[in-house]
Amino acid sequence: MNSNNFIMKPKVDFCFKELMSDAQVRRGFIAALLNLKPEEIVSTELLPTHLNRRYSEDKEGILDVRVQLNGNIQIDMEMQVIMFTYWAERSLFYLSKMYAGQLEKGQDYDMLQKCIHVGILDFELFDSKEFYSQFHMWEDSRKELYSDKLEIHILELPKLARFKYPQTVLLNWARFFDGEDKEELKMLAKSDEYVQKAYDKLVDISADKEKRLEYEAREKAIRDYSNIISSGWVRGHEQGKKYGIQQGLQEGLQQGICALIEACQELGLSYENTHAKVLQKFSLTEKDTQEYMKKYWKAS
Repeated sequence: MNSNNFIMKPKVDFCFKELMSDAQVRRGFIAALLNLKPEEIVSTELLPTHLNRRYSEDKEGILDVRVQLNGNIQIDMEMQVIMFTYWAERSLFYLSKMYAGQLEKGQDYDMLQKCIHVGILDFELFDSKEFYSQFHMWEDSRKELYSDKLEIHILELPKLARFKYPQTVLLNWARFFDGEDKEELKMLAKSDEYVQKAYDKLVDISADKEKRLEYEAREKAIRDYSNIISSGWVRGHEQGKKYGIQQGLQEGLQQGICALIEACQELGLSYENTHAKVLQKFSLTEKDTQEYMKKYWKAS
């Protein structure tokens, strides 16, 4: 690709984090997401993305982007391009951990501030045609709000190509995040002054040689991860034809597990996170998962 035409894809998490490092980009996107006027957003302070553990054995939580809005509301923004089977459970884990992590010992519950999870997904989570979903804690029959302190927003990018939607600023942002071509992104930038700021930031970081190397390494790791997972099962299926279904499935399973563990290590995931992914992906017992981890995990 001609270096003059190269531009990062906003939905690659490295690029998304770089975009959200800009206060004006954060302001515009959060305003569109929460249906606020940009001037209502006084501040969007970036917070540490590692969620505190109360106990050493607690599962670690690492967010993509964590923002404190107007000095009180906390927002977790996650860009996910690889299909994640337990996304709802994962998002609830991070949201509840972020909410509970606000209180120190001895503090009262009235100190707790609103927490919002935002999931921008490159896969479809729901059957409905809407690309944007917003969730609160409601009473089922009366639709009475139990508390406004927990909130979830989901954007499903693949639906943009399949359905038509009324024009909104949030739709422009979703299309921008889903954009892959420089001309397309440039046209989308004309729709809103803050999307324009995001495009300008995107052009700047795409021209940075060091950031481009980081981006391409991350994009390759994501691509390899996806290919490894699918090819592991394909190999198992082909071997099943040749050597017998049961043997082929077993060998394919082992290859798939090995490939997943290697891919997780390449992505820099911890032993604990990789263990959890293997357990969930292949529906193994805890004992079998430990044995596979012992067999395929490469100690540094």
